[in-house]
Amino acid sequence: MAESDPGDPTEQSLWRPLRLLQAAIDADIARFYADQRIDGLKPAFVMELLRLHARGPMTIAELAESVQRTHSALSQKVAAMRKAGWVTTVVGDDARTRKVTLTAKARRVVGRLAAEWRATEAALAELETEIPYPLSRAVADIERALERRSFHDRLTAQLAADAG
Repeated sequence: MAESDPGDPTEQSLWRPLRLLQAAIDADIARFYADQRIDGLKPAFVMELLRLHARGPMTIAELAESVQRTHSALSQKVAAMRKAGWVTTVVGDDARTRKVTLTAKARRVVGRLAAEWRATEAALAELETEIPYPLSRAVADIERALERRSFHDRLTAQLAADAG
């Protein structure tokens, strides 16, 4: 293992453990999909697939808004889901828009994906009972603190105070 570089600020991170925790949970969910022989499905696709199943075909902009992502991020994700065979795009209400729709492959597994989503939420709720301060409560508390003073304002103040 390489020694840490004291001049490298990325050696310390308060939030890296959270990102790594989410990646580990996503890896376990991906393992579940592999166990179920749902090939080529990434956990990151599931919300959009379920949303399309529940609400029907949507433009990328509509889908992005519904899952609270940027149009650019969703456009890239839709391209990856299309390449993996989960969605297709068709001409929308006018020739300038395209609607994202589920493929037959996605429709065949969407019931299992919905069940997995519910089971994941239940497993997370169970996990939160085992810790003294649930992550969902921490997130809500952080959101309230950021309503009082934005992260941008906090970052700007920290940079102003940094002599380096």
